[in-house]
Formats: sequence, C-alpha cells, structure tokens
Amino acid sequence: MQDNRQFNKRPGTQPYRGQGNNQNKEGGGYQRQKNRPERFQRRKTPSEFDSKLLDLARVTRVTKGGKQLRFRAVIVLGNKKGKIGVGVCKGADVQQAVEKATRLAKKGFLDVPIFGSTIPHEVTAKYGPARVLLRPQAKGRGLVAGGQVRIICQLAGIKDISSKLLSRSRNKLNIARATIKALEKLKMDKAAPVGKLDREVKEIAKEVKESIKGAILPEK
Repeated sequence: MQDNRQFNKRPGTQPYRGQGNNQNKEGGGYQRQKNRPERFQRRKTPSEFDSKLLDLARVTRVTKGGKQLRFRAVIVLGNKKGKIGVGVCKGADVQQAVEKATRLAKKGFLDVPIFGSTIPHEVTAKYGPARVLLRPQAKGRGLVAGGQVRIICQLAGIKDISSKLLSRSRNKLNIARATIKALEKLKMDKAAPVGKLDREVKEIAKEVKESIKGAILPEK
C-alpha cells in the first residue's frame, strides 16, 4: 500500500485530509478581502439616518398558477434634524422587501420646518380614510402622540407636539402617509407664537389668583 504522506509530497497533488498542515494555509474569503488593495475593500460608512420598521404584512396575489405569497414592508428614515422619508415596497422575502422600501425612502426625503422644538402651526391631513391632526406645544411638553405618528415625529426631530387621530381607521400605512402629508403642509411664515401664548395664559392665571386672595370675604 502506498504511503499517503509520500504521495502528498509530489508536485501537483493535494494534501491528504487530516494529514496536511492547514495552519499556514492561505485563502478563503477573509484572506482574499485582507489581501485586496484598500480602495477595493468593502467599506461600511456610518449612516446619519435612523430607520424604523412601521409595518410588515404578508400579501397574496392570485394568479392563474395559484396564490403568490409576498411581504410588504413600510420603512421610515430620518436624521432627527428635519429630514424624513417613508418607503413602501413588496418583496419575495422580508429582507428583500425591507431593502427595497429603504431605497424608496431615501429617494423621497421631505424637509420638515421645525419651529424651535415643535411645528410652526396646527395642521390636519387626510389620506384615504385616515385623518390626522397635529398641534404645536410649548417646550418641555414632549411628544403627546402614539403609534406611527410618534415614530415619524421622533425621526423628524420634533420634540414637542400633540396629535389626534380624527378617524376610525387603524391602518398603519394610511396613518403614516397622512402624517407625512400633514408635515408637507407646514410653513414657517404661519408660525404660531406658542411660547408667547403660554406666557400670556400664565400671567392671566396669576392675576386671577392674586385677585381672589385680595378679595374681601363677606361677614357672617
């Protein structure tokens, strides 16, 4: 019987499994990536945009050959500095749907005018059966909103706002699109003096309180 060790020493032959020394063996994906020039290596640049998955649903399409199962993803992108985008796309699997929706969201960014830490004025918008109301709030009030409206406002960089859903629709996609439509209507030239209004209300309340304290109680 021929010795495998002697056979493996011949030129043009592969080492016998388990007998060869693989510690110094070069190759593989990592080694090829390491040996590549720097300009050809894959680079992962940190993105300034944060993303959130608003909705993920399974959808079916009835064709002549039967039902086709696909996935629909709704992605929101924002840099928390006034830029926001929503993407909706379908794919054969979840990963494909999310990647396509992310690319669509990057193509349609919206610049949201922010007045301090809130929106300039009150606004309502409707998309399909969903109707959303957004109101500005004083600094420090926080986000008085929930669901899709809260996520979109957070990613847009709005810190003080209140919202209300004026319809019975609970469709996440319609609510998200109605919120984006409301943010599109905002204009800085219609900015409401929220801080000034709050100061006036506090001054009036203080005057009323002082007048009550200084009132003469009737004798018994």
